[in-house]
Amino acid sequence: MNLKNKNIKELEIVCQDIRNEILRVVSKNGGHLSSTLGATELIVAMHKVFDIKKDPFIFDVSHQSYAHKLLTGRWEEFDTLREFNGLCGYTKPSENDADYFVAGHSSTSISLGVGAAKAIALKGEQESRISVVMIGDGSMTAGMVYEALNELGDRKYPMVIILNDNEMSIAKPIGAISRMLSSAMASPFYQRFKKTTESFVDNFGEGAHYIAKRMEESLKLITPGLMFEEMGINYIGPVDGHNIEQLIDILQTAKKLGQPVIVHAQTTKGKGYSIAEGKEEKWHGVGPFDLESGSSAKKSGAKSATQIYTEALLHLCETNDKIVGATAAMPTGTGLSPLLEKYPDRFWDVAIAEQHAVTSMSALAKEGFKPFCTIYSTFLQRGFDQVIHDTCLMDLPVVFALDRAGIVGEDGETHQGAFDISFLRAIPNMTLFAPRDEKSFHQAMAFASEYEHPCSLRYPRGSFKVTTLPESMPFELAKSQLLESNAGDILLIGYGQGVGRAYETAQLLDEKVSILDLRFVKPLDEEMLSEMAKKHKRWFVFSDSAKMGGVGSAILEFLAKEKILDVQLTSFEYEDNFITHGNTLLIEESLGILPKQLALKIKN
Repeated sequence: MNLKNKNIKELEIVCQDIRNEILRVVSKNGGHLSSTLGATELIVAMHKVFDIKKDPFIFDVSHQSYAHKLLTGRWEEFDTLREFNGLCGYTKPSENDADYFVAGHSSTSISLGVGAAKAIALKGEQESRISVVMIGDGSMTAGMVYEALNELGDRKYPMVIILNDNEMSIAKPIGAISRMLSSAMASPFYQRFKKTTESFVDNFGEGAHYIAKRMEESLKLITPGLMFEEMGINYIGPVDGHNIEQLIDILQTAKKLGQPVIVHAQTTKGKGYSIAEGKEEKWHGVGPFDLESGSSAKKSGAKSATQIYTEALLHLCETNDKIVGATAAMPTGTGLSPLLEKYPDRFWDVAIAEQHAVTSMSALAKEGFKPFCTIYSTFLQRGFDQVIHDTCLMDLPVVFALDRAGIVGEDGETHQGAFDISFLRAIPNMTLFAPRDEKSFHQAMAFASEYEHPCSLRYPRGSFKVTTLPESMPFELAKSQLLESNAGDILLIGYGQGVGRAYETAQLLDEKVSILDLRFVKPLDEEMLSEMAKKHKRWFVFSDSAKMGGVGSAILEFLAKEKILDVQLTSFEYEDNFITHGNTLLIEESLGILPKQLALKIKN
């Protein structure tokens, strides 16, 4: 959509049309809502002032970029948002050239902007092109942002950074930076000033109250403005992020400066949809919902693995006051909100800072506490070095509880929990295990709470697969559980959620098979595997994880070490590809890992 010749009134209509379309589609498909509604005017102003055909438009996380998608030729396709083979919920260059970079994890945008600005300078294109970045205040809590700002302030590349300040990230803003971005009103000076003037203002009616309020608003962001200026970056703001005319004027000014500049825009999450306006985590990412009432369209089903984790951790905390924990800006998503409420001195939301979460929990472990570092599988990738250097090198008893392990569905490539087994298994001192159902999860948590070395347990998004397999036994280090034992060549080996998939597959086979719950992928139950090798010669591995370096690889390494050459192993883990977005069942079907597909492969 070409906005260059549209006047302010026409642009305001465009903004309303965009909001209506976002609400219509997200209420049907689910997706990110409140942040993308709040960013509508910012994105329309970006497209009005800058040239999408030449200027790199870079969105942080990019969950707020739906308006950008609609403005770049994807209006007709927008109905397919987050559906299998449809539009991605994040920016994706393979989907459209207007998407400069893939973005699904936070705090990468300014680094990308600096890199693009360097390329523009090297090409001699600074007169005709400029990097344009939009970053939310939540992403400003991660250290990578300040690494990029530090270089940008020194090098002075022309660049416009739009800081979308809605006074919250996914959950409530955490840390000094977010507080500075919101206001400087908590200072002792201001509090003394406020108390002294309150009674004075009361004597002068509504006019005085209005003036006092405006003074308060004008004082709010003195501190962050100075902070950016001290780093060598121009600062403009705060400005009204919903005033399209003002935004256009300011972005045009910023563009002409020929220097790095931050435009600080204050917006309201959920703008235009009163039910979601200003709300926090609930309306950040949603499933399908009723537009009129705001109520969820999805009926609650079986208890989720995350709920079981919360219950188990609460139970452990009642009898062990050494248990502590952290999450990185996802307290509700990881189930840690009840722990933060009940034990505010023992559990922390450290903001979008997985590296800090891992290292700070390692220090707590050294001091004799038992930390549970609760992070999505995909997000622990950002703390990989810290797991090696700050936890495992010291052999410290930190528990890494990895939620959303396996396919997560509509969030796609950047969020699928495929790699944690592969990258954690390579680290010395690390122990890896996984529950298969509710009871085994409680038993796994009890084991983890007593274990005196680094360990990681993984569990899926949503609920565990239901089986009628024998009851889970307590966890013992490097001990598996043989669930069904039958004569014949076939052994199905399940790990975590893979146990349920193995069971479902077994029901579709013509012959009786043995089923082993592996439980530990590091260290393996070598005694059990040696016994199984004597009885069964065709092994099939079920695990919701990457094949390369995964569960099958671990078992093949064992077979090679023991020179067991007569066992044929087939792994049904994910092939060496990034996994697209969409409905989980459709993705599994495309990967060929539905039980009916696996049963056919085994038969053949």
